Amino acid sequence: MEVQTIEKRGKNVDEAIKAALEELGCEIADVSIEVIEEPTKGLLGLVGRKPAIVKVSLIKNQSPEQEVRQVVEDLLGRMKIDYEINQVDYEAGRVRINIVGKDMGLLIGRKGETLNAVQYIIGLILNRHREERMRVVLDVEDYRKKREESLEALALRLSDKVKRTRKNVVMRPMSSQERRVVHTILQEDPQISTFSLGDEPNRKVVISLKK
Repeated sequence: MEVQTIEKRGKNVDEAIKAALEELGCEIADVSIEVIEEPTKGLLGLVGRKPAIVKVSLIKNQSPEQEVRQVVEDLLGRMKIDYEINQVDYEAGRVRINIVGKDMGLLIGRKGETLNAVQYIIGLILNRHREERMRVVLDVEDYRKKREESLEALALRLSDKVKRTRKNVVMRPMSSQERRVVHTILQEDPQISTFSLGDEPNRKVVISLKK
């Protein structure tokens, strides 16, 4: 793998990184970043002031797994989160990355809201200049995997209820990713159809009999 590395200074870390990206002519998803020195204000904000120093490495010919791993490491490193990547899988334009570590509950957040936000940011960084969109699934200690398995089981139970009662079932509000799990698990059932109803963040999945 070919690597090109430069060091840059700036009033703050973001400014130093921006200068490095401009010189390298690339995006943040194309590089690895090491903060060599944090900026200091000095005495009275003037005397002894020191700039931020970063080392930025441009890594070419990265695989999708390497790209996602790099972005996750850069982002979570700047968030000062103690973590370890224990699994990265890529298949058909979808990368799933699972991390473990201390205080993972903070990263998950209330009902997975923080995790969804971080995943969204990672997706934006990765897909900013990609011709073919890469779908990223960020998981923490298999939180999403366990949640998906629970949703699949619930969707199957509710579809059976629809068949018995011949009445529609409206599920609770879910994220787009969770709704996708329900749609996918039931799409092969010849008797059942699903559709989404309502506006975000209260959009719900409706399970009904096919007409």
